[in-house]
Amino acid sequence: MTFGDFAINEIITVSFTLFAVIDMVGNIPVFASLRTKMGGEIRSMQATLASGALMIFFLLIGKEFLRILGLDVQSFAVAGSIVIFIIGLEMVLGHDFFKPDTNPRSGSVVPIAFPLIAGSGTLTTIMSLKANYFDVNILIGILINCIVIYLVLKSLKWIEKVIGPNGMTVIRKFFGVILLAIAVKIFGSNFSHLGK
Repeated sequence: MTFGDFAINEIITVSFTLFAVIDMVGNIPVFASLRTKMGGEIRSMQATLASGALMIFFLLIGKEFLRILGLDVQSFAVAGSIVIFIIGLEMVLGHDFFKPDTNPRSGSVVPIAFPLIAGSGTLTTIMSLKANYFDVNILIGILINCIVIYLVLKSLKWIEKVIGPNGMTVIRKFFGVILLAIAVKIFGSNFSHLGK
């Protein structure tokens, strides 16, 4: 990872991709429900640090982990693009393909940090992005999203009131379409490398 590979356009793409996959806005109703069950408060910093650490850990050692399993980044990227595509469909169509575990007993780390924020979709996306973008730009994208995660969790009550249910639906569908387009791009740029 070198800072010579720093590129604003990649950082913007990665940041928006992760923002769409993590779907903090779309998950506000889930977070609000968990906040009520957890005594009215979510530990924003704890959830942010836990999810951020998991994403960075997977960014740094994900490739080695795949090598142990006998896989390459391109194969994982194609598989990841399919998952991203399904998440995008879920956001656009309003049907749940992935059922989050909303058991509140474990607090801010589980299920909020994992699997709601840094779940399988997010970690798969990070590995898919590694096939197309430099690690330093993905890292910065992760850090930007950690700031967003913290701000959303900290401002949960206020956001619920301001956006309203209709606004959240529109935003969720908008980012769903963006995810579908990104999934098609990742699939197309890595599919030809399979089996080589």
